[in-house]
Amino acid sequence: MGTPEFAVPGLSAIAASPHNIKLVVTGRDKAVGRGRKLRGTPVKQQAIHLNLPVSQPESLKSPEFIGEIASLGADVIVVVAFRILPSELINAARLGAINLHASLLPKYRGAAPINWAIINGEKETGYTIFQIKPRIDTGDILMQEAVPISERDTYGDLYERLSRLGAPALVRTLDGLEKGTLTAIPQKDSLATKAPKIYPEMGAIIWSDPAESIKNRIHGLSPSPGAYTHYGKKRIKIFRADYTRENGNYLPGTIGIRDKKRLGIQTGAGMLFPLELQLEGKKVLPADEFLRGFPGRVGDSFQS
Repeated sequence: MGTPEFAVPGLSAIAASPHNIKLVVTGRDKAVGRGRKLRGTPVKQQAIHLNLPVSQPESLKSPEFIGEIASLGADVIVVVAFRILPSELINAARLGAINLHASLLPKYRGAAPINWAIINGEKETGYTIFQIKPRIDTGDILMQEAVPISERDTYGDLYERLSRLGAPALVRTLDGLEKGTLTAIPQKDSLATKAPKIYPEMGAIIWSDPAESIKNRIHGLSPSPGAYTHYGKKRIKIFRADYTRENGNYLPGTIGIRDKKRLGIQTGAGMLFPLELQLEGKKVLPADEFLRGFPGRVGDSFQS
């Protein structure tokens, strides 16, 4: 069970393993593009490519759907980036359900674990495969691996990496469940932290914040929904950035360095250097190309 691109490597890995996929469950088709044509989810598209049966229920609680799952006689339900499962659905498989979550549980329980790990300046995160319980992201841990976060990593970078690393781990977990070799480890609720849903307005850059914090927010929201600021009436998104701890003699949000290749913006502590930017209505550009058409000068200011 899964919907977005994050779940596709796991589906492919299980399909290539000796384990038998009875059914792929995913979200409903959505209208996309200017023509508003219906498009299947990434998981549906991959399932069709693999010649696997697909179900797209409106409700996971409907007796008809739960009956459909129970009739499969499945040993386990595998969930990656999907909806909250009701207890009746979890119990429809002999061993219940397992989930691949993109954090080192119990840290970052919730909808946006990758984003918040980067925004909060974590040096590592990882993935966890756990047994699903009715309370979200609280089940016993079956497998876990730490993954370092580099200074240059964005949400998009880490999303792809954790998706790729978690896929073979799902197969290893299924192997362990089949052989009875896994030890389920209860989570320590006292160590739990939250990773609530991300909203576009969270991307507003507060220039009085320290440069390091702003850089972390930029990377944690890149490529989507994106961190942004304003120059005059134009919104500018920043997708990658670097920073120094040295300060110029400027107010936060003021351009302190401007040459052909660099744009240095004063923050509450340190100077931020955008590396990839996008003027609204235009494409994403590296800083040197962006600056060719950017009129800003030293002393000009950005607004949140």
